[in-house]
Amino acid sequence: MLVGNETHDDAGVFRISDDMALVQTVDFFTPVVDDPRLFGRIAAVNSLSDIYAMGGTPLTALNLLATPADSLAPDVVSAMLAGGQEMMDRARASIIGGHSIDDPEPKMGYAVTGLVHPSHIWRNDTAKPGEIVFLTKPIGTGLIIKAIKDGTADRQTAEAAETMMATLNGPAQEAIRAAVGDPGACTDVTGFGLLGHLWELAAGSGVRIRLDSERVPVLPGARELAEQKAFPRGSLRNWEFVQEHVELDRVPGFREWLLADAVTSGGLLFTAPEESREELQSAFQERGLSLWEIGLVSPGAARVDLR
Repeated sequence: MLVGNETHDDAGVFRISDDMALVQTVDFFTPVVDDPRLFGRIAAVNSLSDIYAMGGTPLTALNLLATPADSLAPDVVSAMLAGGQEMMDRARASIIGGHSIDDPEPKMGYAVTGLVHPSHIWRNDTAKPGEIVFLTKPIGTGLIIKAIKDGTADRQTAEAAETMMATLNGPAQEAIRAAVGDPGACTDVTGFGLLGHLWELAAGSGVRIRLDSERVPVLPGARELAEQKAFPRGSLRNWEFVQEHVELDRVPGFREWLLADAVTSGGLLFTAPEESREELQSAFQERGLSLWEIGLVSPGAARVDLR
């Protein structure tokens, strides 16, 4: 075993030869949108993300499906599965089986296996002082998903979040590899929110991270929902956990809570040397992708400095 659960990394890694290792992960959740096919796409993209965050290439997937057998129409279930198949096909990952159960609340996801070279594993505990912190997708999905479920999200806000959640992180991984080979450290932003995953990166690497909150990309409509304090309970719990690890020179409010907002199918959060900034920007632009510089890794006791 090359990567276990010691640093709460995105996936486990097991060596099978000198130049090959398996990357394994599993994720599933309840519907975050009303459209069943779109939900299937998002469930697949979210499950694949941990493979990309470890520097791996997806290989196979097992479907995990829970549906209320007596009340959910077969065509709805078929649409969920078709959406997932669509994204697995794009990722060139083969669905080789799965398991379904009867459950009052629908749930869907995948156990995914990928391949990575043992010398090129991307980890969340290898950031070094002087590196820049980058993010590849905006935050704010927790707020927007709640607003969708509450019926208060406008169509533009919902569509922006849906598009982001259904976007594979494979092209972003490809851009990083083209520009720098292996990043300093890497993880993906999901349920613990941006601040939670930054704290994991800082704690695992033994570094201090200075986060420029004004540079963090936010989905359209998310700031307005944050100002209304329309956070899901999970996002507020994230802030309650992470606040003791955050250095803040002001009273926390909606902006800080937004940084802890629980994310579904978020972007890659990674560090890279300062001299690679231009190469990274070019690699992302060439692929029509966005990239944001949001902070700096500094020496010192593990902490997140929020500015």
